[in-house]
Parts: sequence; C-alpha cells; structure tokens
Amino acid sequence: MSFTYFLKRAAFAALALAALMTSAFFLVRLTGDPVDLYLPVDASSAAREAMRVRLGLDASLPAQFLDWAWDMIRLDFGMSLWHNRPAMDVVLEALPNTLALGAIALTLAFVAAIVIGSIAAVNAGGWIDRGVNVLSQAAASVPDFWLGLMGVLLFAVTFRILPTSGFGGPIYWVLPIACLFARPFGTLVQIVRGSMIEALNATFVRTARAKGARDGRVTFVHALRNALLPAVTVTGDLAAQFAGGGGVVEVVFGFPGIGKLLIDGILKRDFAIVQASIFAVAVVIFFINILVDMLYASIDPRVRVE
Repeated sequence: MSFTYFLKRAAFAALALAALMTSAFFLVRLTGDPVDLYLPVDASSAAREAMRVRLGLDASLPAQFLDWAWDMIRLDFGMSLWHNRPAMDVVLEALPNTLALGAIALTLAFVAAIVIGSIAAVNAGGWIDRGVNVLSQAAASVPDFWLGLMGVLLFAVTFRILPTSGFGGPIYWVLPIACLFARPFGTLVQIVRGSMIEALNATFVRTARAKGARDGRVTFVHALRNALLPAVTVTGDLAAQFAGGGGVVEVVFGFPGIGKLLIDGILKRDFAIVQASIFAVAVVIFFINILVDMLYASIDPRVRVE
C-alpha cells in the first residue's frame, strides 16, 4: 500500500467525518434541551438561564456551531454533563472495552466460520452440509437482544453459573461475547461455504489434484486462500459495525463500552458524550477499512492498492 493511497483515503475520510460530525451537531439538539432534564421542573428562570450560559446554549445556533467546530478541530468536545469530566476522556475509557469485546467475538466467529464452512463445502450436499446450513442460518437470524435475554435467563438466573451483568474478570465477558459471536458466525459460514464450493470446482484446484496434491493441502491452501476474499470483505464490514459497540448487547449486560455510553448519552442529552463517541467510532472505522485493504493485498497478490 503506497503512502499516496493512504493520503487519498485519509482526505476522503476527513471530508466524510466533517459531514458526519456536522450532522451529529444538529441532530443531537433535536433530542431536547438539557436544561429541562437536569434542572427540576420548578427551577427559576434565572437558574435555567445560568445553566444555558454555562453550557453555551444561550448563543444563536450558528454561533454555537462555529464555537463547536473550532473546539472539535482541537479535539475538545467539552465537559460531559452526566460524568462532569472531559467527554473525550470518558469515551477513551469506554472504547478499549468495546474494541476488545468486538475483536474477541469477531476473531472467534471468523476462525470458526472458516473451519466449519470449509468442512461443509467439502461435504456439499451431505448431512453435514445440511446441518451446518441450518445452524448457520439460525445463528445469522437470531436477534442480539433475544439471545442476550435468553442467555441471562438460562445461565445467570436458572443455572447461576454466569453473572447477569457488570464488568470484571473473564466470566463477565462470556455472555456478551457469545451474543456478539452468533450473527457474524452464521453469516461468515454461509459466505465461506459458498466461496469454497466455487473454489473447489475451479480449474487450478483440479490441476493441483491432478499433480498429486493431498486433499488437505488442496482444501486449506489452494482453495481456501482464494475463498477468503469475500469473507474478509464481510468481516471488515462487521468489524466496522462492532466498532460502534454492540449497543443492545452492552445495555443488556451493563457492559461499559462505547455503545452503552452512546445510548446513555442520547437518553441523558449529554451532547458532548454523543459527539465525542461518534468521532471516536468514525476514526476507528477508517483504520479498519485501511486494514481490510492491506489484508486484501496480502491474501491475493493480484490485488494492489495504489
């Protein structure tokens, strides 16, 4: 990957980020006036006006936007109303939790999908293939919130072997990871299976077999390498989704990630938290896309990004 290509992608990403953040600035203000939420109903007009001045909401909307844009260029998103701390500090504490949760779930889903999808492709049309199809379609279709609630009911309430929610040691990660694992696993199994069936019937695979290559090498070296590109594409899209946090999953399990933080920020009209969260997620997605392009080039030598 050339440096020029990276600069082009960075320029387009900067334009997209500017448009996204501008939209976020105006949209969050449609949720209502934070003063109405944080002050009691019987608060005096003087108290309400004082809070608006403190939050910078007393100025006109264009003036607020210009002040906000200048602060954003300096990566200053202001103080969080709810946490009473700089918003970006709060976001940077939550972001690693979400990235770790998503990375573990997606890595497990990717590896499991490659193995199971390849086995299904080798046995295409057989009972193993049919069983994998049923399992993968069920996993890809199940809603995250339903799976999370059933997991809490079964493993936390009924058997009492896992915590219902919270954050701590590895045991607190089991149910959130399982919930985030299901849909990517089901989707990737279907993609790997279809790509592998096509690759196994390709001319270069028949040639390798004619030269006496072992079945295992043909399947997991020659065919799999060519079948991985579609899976990498979809995995990149899934990673971008996970970067925003498994919002529903994090709320169900009280997991302190950026998805839960973003939802709480919207509900509490914490403009600074919402805008800082969106900015951080957008930057992570940009780097994920660059990483996917690099993986493309490493898997398939015919692919070049310049």
